[in-house]
Amino acid sequence: MANCRNLLALLLLIPAGCSTVPHGETPPDVTVEPDTNAPVVEVQSKPKPPPATPPPQVAPAPVVVSPPPPANQFNPAETWIPLERWCQLNGFTAPRRVSNDAPPAYSFASTNGTMVLRIGSQLAWWDDVEYRLGFAPQLMNGRPYIQHLDVQKNFLPLVDISIHHRTNHFIVIDPGHGGTDTGTRSVFNGHFEKEYTLDWAMRLQELLVTNGWSVWLTRTGDYNLPLPSRVAFAEQHNADLFLSLHFNSSFPDREQSGLETYCLTPTGMPSNLTRGFKDNAALTFPNNRFDTENLQYAVQLHRAILNVNGHADRGVRRARFLGVLQGQNRPAVLMEGGYLSNPREAQQIADPAYRQRLAEAVARALLEDAGMGMKLASQAPAAASVPANSDGKAN
Repeated sequence: MANCRNLLALLLLIPAGCSTVPHGETPPDVTVEPDTNAPVVEVQSKPKPPPATPPPQVAPAPVVVSPPPPANQFNPAETWIPLERWCQLNGFTAPRRVSNDAPPAYSFASTNGTMVLRIGSQLAWWDDVEYRLGFAPQLMNGRPYIQHLDVQKNFLPLVDISIHHRTNHFIVIDPGHGGTDTGTRSVFNGHFEKEYTLDWAMRLQELLVTNGWSVWLTRTGDYNLPLPSRVAFAEQHNADLFLSLHFNSSFPDREQSGLETYCLTPTGMPSNLTRGFKDNAALTFPNNRFDTENLQYAVQLHRAILNVNGHADRGVRRARFLGVLQGQNRPAVLMEGGYLSNPREAQQIADPAYRQRLAEAVARALLEDAGMGMKLASQAPAAASVPANSDGKAN
């Protein structure tokens, strides 16, 4: 009978192990007493699987705060840039309205100078020197906007210029015209532009040579010289700068007056002057590699000669048709020293002392750029005047 009772207990005990409790876990409120009389049974339990390796966690992307773009960068997709934002990013003063006229004008200041621009006009002023933008600034939602190409080509070369002194002093000076290409004619005395440009160039050469520069003239007498030959001459002499000297005319208009300075138009930008030539903004010339230096030199030299003529300013301008600039592999500038069609300016230009002052102004600007003071030549060169026949041909 006892055996029967033990068998019954064993049968009752076995179902107790089929719990819904997960394998390996003990219900919290049940204690199982071992039966010492029960046979020892080895239970082959399934091996525990190794702990699952947690899937790799993707760290959240760090929050990157983009720094303000450098002064020499812009977003090409952003055609028009708020002037206020651009000034803020570059550490310039906030633009302020400087006139109550319509349309308004705005100014802002950098460490290098002050810029003034007018809404709807290509005219701008850099430290009181007039120059031309490629695109007229616009007013949008009551705020001034500037075109991104003007930022790159007409603002940054002036406001973001690094202070440095050029150490190579090799320059080619190009007296405009020559020979049968007489240039314009003076309404004061009938002399030709070609005479005055050669005299101006020779005076400038003397001043620069006296101060240690190497200077070459594309022509030293009255003879024809094609434009490609002038470009090739500068290339042959590996010049650091090419400077072409001219005088202007608006004949038969005798009222136009003032000084103009030109450099090549940057690719993508309309020219300020075309003189009837088709202006293709998509064209790129070798000299476009020097867009920045071109403008810097042009403004610097233009400011210098304004002090000679009493600030009759017609500004620094961009032109694409000037063949003597297109092929230059160096900074290149063309200067117009006044109007031979204007009686007052023609009389000034005819005076050798005036041409000497023009030469001294240009030399002083170049020497200051090179970190040099200017000493004057002991004696100015004789005027390079070329007698002319009544038909305009040189003797």
